[in-house]
Amino acid sequence: MYPIRTGGQFREKGWKVLGLCLKGSRVAQGMREQGIETYEVDSKFASIRQLNRIHQWLKQNGVNLIHCHKSGDLVVAALLDTLSSYRVIFTEHMGVTRPKKDMYHRWVYSHVDQVLSISEATKKRNLKALPVPAEKIQRLWLGTEIRPAIDDTELVLKTKKELGIPDDATVIGTVGRFNHAKGQKELLDAFIALVRQNPEQNLHLLMVGGLQADQGSDVELVEEIQATIKQSGLSEQIHLPGFRKDTENMLAVMDIVAILSHNEAFGLTVIEAMAANKLILGANTGAIPEILGESYPFTVNPLDSNLIQLKLVKIISESENISIVGQKLGLRAKTHFDISKHIENLAVVYNKTAVQ
Repeated sequence: MYPIRTGGQFREKGWKVLGLCLKGSRVAQGMREQGIETYEVDSKFASIRQLNRIHQWLKQNGVNLIHCHKSGDLVVAALLDTLSSYRVIFTEHMGVTRPKKDMYHRWVYSHVDQVLSISEATKKRNLKALPVPAEKIQRLWLGTEIRPAIDDTELVLKTKKELGIPDDATVIGTVGRFNHAKGQKELLDAFIALVRQNPEQNLHLLMVGGLQADQGSDVELVEEIQATIKQSGLSEQIHLPGFRKDTENMLAVMDIVAILSHNEAFGLTVIEAMAANKLILGANTGAIPEILGESYPFTVNPLDSNLIQLKLVKIISESENISIVGQKLGLRAKTHFDISKHIENLAVVYNKTAVQ
């Protein structure tokens, strides 16, 4: 949905924005809702067959810059660039893991003027894998809408009651689809060990995310987690409410947000938790450490449940710092990751690329 969000923002600023997308797709619908004129094709191959028509459409609208968001779309941009001189930008959203330096990819990327990596972590991978000069690869953090943190005690208590969490409980939580790479299993194991060693503390674990395959979750992992909870005898302290649309309310209930993805390319969930003024226990891998800040003290190996437990013990023992740390993260989110900041930085790239 990134092209929809950014395209709409640029339209509001007076830019001419067009969209090339698959017919009947969510992207096409979203672009139309944003007032973005679209050219819709049945497939990538259809776009190649209609290349001259697309080229004429772009020229009639005065377009000279193409921004791609999937590597598979670059071939269309490269072919268009052979018809006329377009400036081509590619946002690489994942971080390439396999080298792309064969003849085909060398030709495709020779038409790319700028690669935008969404984090330093993905930039390092792209520098190694892509046939692009280092000066044409830069990091550009993504952004999201930073909303004010919920500061409504009555709402928080109401939500806790709905979830079956006591008013005075210390809540450790996580948000995201259930997947082995997201670290929920390691967090669960750490929590169970934590409660067994500290039975006097009123600790609860809230794991928010869809429990079904059609919600993007690994059903086998969900079943394993449910079985582990049952065997632990801590069902009253571990909560799986399923998919929730009210993510902000879920974050408001949490005192500590654990984001233990094994190798996150960026992490909008991290930013959402930061914006909610929450202390975060983050993975020390992927892009999470750079989002939290170089000097941030609460990161941990996401594969080691023992280390996760020890880090939680430290955080809870210094509970007076939870609010202070959360406030600092909230300020960092507003400063660096608000969507307006991202649009400002992206406009600089557009303007710089356009005059080269």
